[in-house]
Amino acid sequence: MKMQVEVRVKENVRAEYEELCMSLQVRSATYCNTMRHAATRCDTLRHTATRCDTLRHTGTHCNTLQDTARHCNTRQHTTTHCNTLHHTASLCITLHHTATHCVPLQHTATRCNRPRVVCVTSVTHRSTLQHTATHCNTLQHTATHCNTLRYTATH
Repeated sequence: MKMQVEVRVKENVRAEYEELCMSLQVRSATYCNTMRHAATRCDTLRHTATRCDTLRHTGTHCNTLQDTARHCNTRQHTTTHCNTLHHTASLCITLHHTATHCVPLQHTATRCNRPRVVCVTSVTHRSTLQHTATHCNTLQHTATHCNTLRYTATH
């Protein structure tokens, strides 16, 4: 009987050992699966963080490009405006020169219109001079307007 008890004790110890061993294997496998899942999730999070940093960098770069585009458009508008003013100023200088040239013609026309002044011109020539004087007055008015525009453009 002693041997039977010893055999039963050994069988019980062995059964407990196998049960304990099986329990440890199951716990170890569960722990290992949990750790593997955590590592996979960590890799996914690391990949997501890297992608997020890339997107943030791209967003910053895009904002910089938008600011540059706005600045460029403003400069382009200013250049166009400046070119228009330059063209207007050139036209004004030409008109001013023409108006300055008209002053002697206007003076001559005024002299021809005075009574008792000997004018060796025909009636047609006098009419042409009067027309020229009127045209010169218009040019002088335009030149004055241009001078105002030029002053505005430079200030």
